[in-house]
Amino acid sequence: MSDRNAMLDVAGLRKSFGSLEVLRGIDLSVAPQELVFVIGPSGSGKSTLLRCCNRLEEPDEGSIRVDGVELLDPKTDINAMRRRIGMVFQSFNLYPHMTVLSNVTLALRKALGKGRAEAREIGEAALARVGLADKVDAYPAQLSGGQQQRAAIARAVALEPKIMLFDEPTSALDPELVGSVLAVMRELREAGMTMVVVSHEMRFARDAADRVVFMDHGAIVEQGPPEQVFGAPEHARTRSFLADFAA
Repeated sequence: MSDRNAMLDVAGLRKSFGSLEVLRGIDLSVAPQELVFVIGPSGSGKSTLLRCCNRLEEPDEGSIRVDGVELLDPKTDINAMRRRIGMVFQSFNLYPHMTVLSNVTLALRKALGKGRAEAREIGEAALARVGLADKVDAYPAQLSGGQQQRAAIARAVALEPKIMLFDEPTSALDPELVGSVLAVMRELREAGMTMVVVSHEMRFARDAADRVVFMDHGAIVEQGPPEQVFGAPEHARTRSFLADFAA
């Protein structure tokens, strides 16, 4: 059943690529300020689900409402809605010829029409929030992978989105750099940001998530609080998957 009070409400979502059905009728509601972790094996549809939630992929069927607005309505201004939906990918997607601050302020100036001074003020605040106040004039190549990902998060946060979608945000990082990115995500969580995270960082999911969703073969198999999903999963498929991540 659709939840009109949800920040994100997905109902009956289906997506196929040719004959391959990747999403098989997904229903998922995310409450304001909730952190939902989506886990599951590769090929289970996790990233496709996220990409449908801002229409980087076009669903075949279903409904996606963000902050009460139906994204699949032809009358919806999808570019305006995407500014309410922060997206962080495993690749950082920073422009190499621009400084970190310029990367962060580009959308503020071009999409929101902010003046240069106001955009700089917002951008500097966003970079300070992710621990990069001293890197505003650096170029992406001068940053570590973890710093580049934090800059990408700052770029999304600067637009003041209603919800943040994270698609494997630490998978391209060396293990010693993962912690700094997770710390920023934890700070966003504590500040009340609504977040949907696709990741294999099971310890972070166990510690920080409000709810864990396990997907397999394009369907949600099980969901619940972390202590339930990790501690006493109901489905054999969930138990099998999590056994590989046992501490």
